[in-house]
Amino acid sequence: MSIPQNGHDDCDDPTPLRRQPTQRRSARRVERMLDACATLLDEIGYEALSTTRIAERAGVAIGSVYQFFPDKRAITQEVTRRNVEQFVFRVGARFLEEEFRGWWDAVDAIIDVYVDMHRTVPGFKSLHFGDVVDLNLLDSDSDNNTVIAGRLRGLLLKEYGLADSHELDVAVLVSVEAGDAVLKLAFRRDPEGDPEIIGAAKQLIRGFLPRQLSPFRG
Repeated sequence: MSIPQNGHDDCDDPTPLRRQPTQRRSARRVERMLDACATLLDEIGYEALSTTRIAERAGVAIGSVYQFFPDKRAITQEVTRRNVEQFVFRVGARFLEEEFRGWWDAVDAIIDVYVDMHRTVPGFKSLHFGDVVDLNLLDSDSDNNTVIAGRLRGLLLKEYGLADSHELDVAVLVSVEAGDAVLKLAFRRDPEGDPEIIGAAKQLIRGFLPRQLSPFRG
């Protein structure tokens, strides 16, 4: 994960949808396509994925797929965007619902959300925000982890009143990249996530961030 130089937190590229569904029925059909794509990614992988298989699993005509998406990459990109939004929403909800003792508990909560989604959300473990398929699925100018780190950085800025700076951007970027790599190792070791490795990821970030965050307090 990494952070846009301009400080923008959102996915900056336009949606991969050819057109936005304007009716509830069309929106539900698009969601079925995305659900089908996510499930198939876990079952057969990206290389074997096809628009025909997505249409069959979603129970829609192939023409309906092409009405909204030009190819399987575009559908995968939209699944990735949906995963990102769900991840950030869940993290934000934890921030609202829980009283953290400090940023270290917030970091643990972020990792816990990642682990839970990896276990329970179709397509999440296959995409890891798209880096297995395309490092620039979310933004043509920034790799996927850059976009994710920008969103998490925005949550931390809002929650803890840190002073915004390039140095803070780099600190969050390094933490996200390191945590992402170690968490992937946890799920390679154990399909449910090796608890020891997950704990090590938390300790890694807790050990790194204190030196990086203290100068940037607002």
